[in-house]
Amino acid sequence: MHAVDVGTGTPLFLLHGFGVDHRLLLPLDPVIGAAGGWRRIYLDLPGTTGTPIGEVASTRDVVDAVEREIAERIGDEPFAVLGNSFGAMVARQVAHDLRSRVLGLATLAGVFVAEHARRVVPPQTVLRTDPRALATAGAAAEDYAEMAVVQSVESARAFLEHVQPGLDAADEEGLARIATRYALEREPEDADPELFTQPCLMISARQDQVVGYEDAWARREHYPRGTFVVLDAAGHNVHLDQSVLTAALIEEWLQRVRAAAG
Repeated sequence: MHAVDVGTGTPLFLLHGFGVDHRLLLPLDPVIGAAGGWRRIYLDLPGTTGTPIGEVASTRDVVDAVEREIAERIGDEPFAVLGNSFGAMVARQVAHDLRSRVLGLATLAGVFVAEHARRVVPPQTVLRTDPRALATAGAAAEDYAEMAVVQSVESARAFLEHVQPGLDAADEEGLARIATRYALEREPEDADPELFTQPCLMISARQDQVVGYEDAWARREHYPRGTFVVLDAAGHNVHLDQSVLTAALIEEWLQRVRAAAG
């Protein structure tokens, strides 16, 4: 599995969403790097340019591939994990499967209910339009506009740098195969109902029409050391829409993980 592996210290695996690649999460690297003592491992999940899909045909297969990659890269070493969107569903399963080694779990606009029809989501909302942003996005304007809650030239540039390359390079046929078995057999919190007591951070967005925020909050009692946050003026790319607040929350989560690990 292809990865961008930077820094030294405690491993932190970062898992991107469906149909994009590791570049979506690279804007988080400055704050994690500045925290010190973290080895950041940005995985390209199966179905990206970096990691061919191979025999992977379900979300459970993706989880298994990630767990094998973790074992190959760090053996039995403790680690933390952060997942975005689909990657958050994978991260939650990994955290429960390997909970004795997981120091902390974070999700960004995470999938907590696999079936789209069962998700509680708000209507698509655009709080501010900006023709200059759409012009900046160019050929990617439609994809950008679908996700942008607050349009701006800056957010359009971030989309072009961190989101669109993964969209363009995705293995659509392979991902369609996974999509037919997108749901796990049971949600991790139901399959393993013992409370997850390591420091957690669940960041959702008020205007996220893809996964919403209420389904994440419905799991709050399962994570007694969890900070649950809903950020306004943000959509599914919450860490791009609210970069400063997201960075501050991740920095604080890393501090809690470090303190709990001693």
